Amino acid sequence: MPGIDAAAFETDLKLLEDAALEAGELALTYFGRDPETWFKGNKSPVSEADIAVDRFLGETLRAARPDYGWLSEETADDPIRLQHDRVFIVDPIDGTRAFLAGGDEWTISVAVVDKGRPVAGAVYCPRRKEMFLAAKGGGASLNKDEIAVSNRTETAGALLTGPYSISANKDVQAAGFEATDVLRSLAYRLAMVACGRVDVGAARGGPSDWDLAAADLLVQEAGGTLTDLSGEQLLYNRAKTRHPALVAAPVQLSGPVRNVLGKLIA
Repeated sequence: MPGIDAAAFETDLKLLEDAALEAGELALTYFGRDPETWFKGNKSPVSEADIAVDRFLGETLRAARPDYGWLSEETADDPIRLQHDRVFIVDPIDGTRAFLAGGDEWTISVAVVDKGRPVAGAVYCPRRKEMFLAAKGGGASLNKDEIAVSNRTETAGALLTGPYSISANKDVQAAGFEATDVLRSLAYRLAMVACGRVDVGAARGGPSDWDLAAADLLVQEAGGTLTDLSGEQLLYNRAKTRHPALVAAPVQLSGPVRNVLGKLIA
């Protein structure tokens, strides 16, 4: 099949945007209403809201692009996705703990990946009414306004967002980073880097494709980079969906950040 061009990236992005908006409205019908909740094998919570949103996104996106593969946190993984160059990668509710606790930073994260890299992505935060969008080669936006990563060039004083185990780490603080609020959606954490509200986003090893694919493209199109601690970009839609410790930062700050954080978060 022919490769996707820029116009097709934008067409896919519009599909993701519309689906994410509807998915957000669906999730809000469960928010604050004590949805039925249980725990998965890895002890992470999942609720009937996650499943309902996953079902909606699966039906909507797959009907629109039946030739695309599918990978979602809440759908049983089907290895047939590996036979597709183009795949939807979805987290129905990224930050389920925040969602269940009444927090407002949870997101809907949806992406199209082509040959291992994201080409269209939407991260929507329904409670804050923030829609982050990116298409390969087309830049990144927040509520239709263009966004960019910060222009910071030094790690000293850099605002860092990460899990509590990183942001509260005395060695991280001693290195000169300034911790911000802990954000329980990894996709939203990376979106904060993309829009320049924080300088650096960090994650310990273990995040999966669905946590990262859409936000990865946001960071990239906003002038930054998301890499592992060796500086390598991530590849998606592989047999193993988990990734090692990661750093998101402006391009000019990525190397210095990895040099400082590498031994602290690996």
